[in-house]
Amino acid sequence: MQRIRLRYTKRGRLRFTSHRDFQRAFERALRRAEVPMAYSAGFTPHPKVSYANAAPTGTGSEAEFLEIALTEARDPEKLRELLDESMPLGLDIIEAVEARTSGLADRLTASVWELRLDGVAPEEAERAVEIFKAAETVEVQRKTKNGMRTFDARSAVASLEAHSPQADRPTDQACAILRLVVRHVTPAVRPDDVLSGLRAVADLAPPVAAAVTRLAQGLFDEETGTVTDPLAPDREAAATEKSTVAATATAKASA
Repeated sequence: MQRIRLRYTKRGRLRFTSHRDFQRAFERALRRAEVPMAYSAGFTPHPKVSYANAAPTGTGSEAEFLEIALTEARDPEKLRELLDESMPLGLDIIEAVEARTSGLADRLTASVWELRLDGVAPEEAERAVEIFKAAETVEVQRKTKNGMRTFDARSAVASLEAHSPQADRPTDQACAILRLVVRHVTPAVRPDDVLSGLRAVADLAPPVAAAVTRLAQGLFDEETGTVTDPLAPDREAAATEKSTVAATATAKASA
């Protein structure tokens, strides 16, 4: 059985796609691309697809991950192309690697988020960010299926910065960009929780809803404060195996 790990996006209007909607679209793509899927046992077999830490509905993402199990080996890049052609524009399959290591979900310990705050001046955002970062705790509330829950949004935020829009993305109104790294903790702290925290401690209240995009997710490096690529170990293992096979073939030819 071969396992393939995929990275996909949620762009444009497709950011409003729910996780269940994506699942249906992806399973249709598997059938259209005639992927030799492995299926679970039991009375209602279903394709062996493992989803990892999907972004909330309404947020864009450049770094969503899943893993599929195949009954026959396929070239990861050719498989990616077939699946991408079968998916709606905006739900793009942008990377595929053969799983050669374990624990993909364990390597998703933090996310990098970008929040575009239209109607907020960069200076105002910078002031709010400094107040938020200086606080030891920032309590926020979120409604859950079990009622309102209060938790600390500050401790999960590894870094938070405010910027002006890029020069190639001009705007005729005030606009600030927040870039933050959030650890994956329990309960999960989402970008909207951080915005609630900024409102609570610094009275930052954007006049329109923030445009939220996940730029990356992976293993959080405590020393550098960066989020590493979770598929890198699989690519490195594949490269090592290829080098070993080539060296063995050369040695046999020389013998």
